[in-house]
Amino acid sequence: MNRNEVMNVLNFRHACKEFDKEKKIATEDVEVILEAGRLSPSSLGIEPWKFLVIENEELKDELGAVCWGGKTQMPTCSHLIVVLSRKAKELRYDSSYTNHILKDVKKLPEEAALKFKSLMKTLEEERYKDDKDIEAYASNQVYIAVGNMMTAAAMLGIDSCAIGGIDKATVEKMLIDKGVLDTEKFNISLCLAFGYRVKEAGEKLRQEMSEIVTWMK
Repeated sequence: MNRNEVMNVLNFRHACKEFDKEKKIATEDVEVILEAGRLSPSSLGIEPWKFLVIENEELKDELGAVCWGGKTQMPTCSHLIVVLSRKAKELRYDSSYTNHILKDVKKLPEEAALKFKSLMKTLEEERYKDDKDIEAYASNQVYIAVGNMMTAAAMLGIDSCAIGGIDKATVEKMLIDKGVLDTEKFNISLCLAFGYRVKEAGEKLRQEMSEIVTWMK
């Protein structure tokens, strides 16, 4: 892509408030969006996310009814993704999940894995002592994946909206009842709605570059 194409993608993306309910995203395109999340960077490469992809129309309607930030977006979008972040005990240096990442994903030899866990242990003791600190850290990592997913969607001409205005307790219960949320391992961070816009977006208004950037040469 050249610079103009990059800028066109960035200007295309906006917080879509209503989607065309009749237009569905091709499965292959949804998979690319999910890959953008899966391939995103995370601190220490720990990948503290999970994505629940909802196509079921009834469930999208139910979620929209209890989420003030998604009343229009959730029922009309093609695909709704509930973005989860791992709980503190999952991300501790000695957890089974950490062992899985180091052994099965990173395929580190035992000596290297022990050094990695020693680094994690030091970070926990010095910076992330409380569960709340670790879970805030995990949630911050999730937002990197979220940004990449929305940008990837825009590259495919697909609209999106990040939705933080959700009733987490109610949504949590609904997903537990559906058997898709393990609250021992995951917290709900936010939702992402994807689809195709009904109306053209207005002008994208942002601060001037000079107001937000300082160059140090």
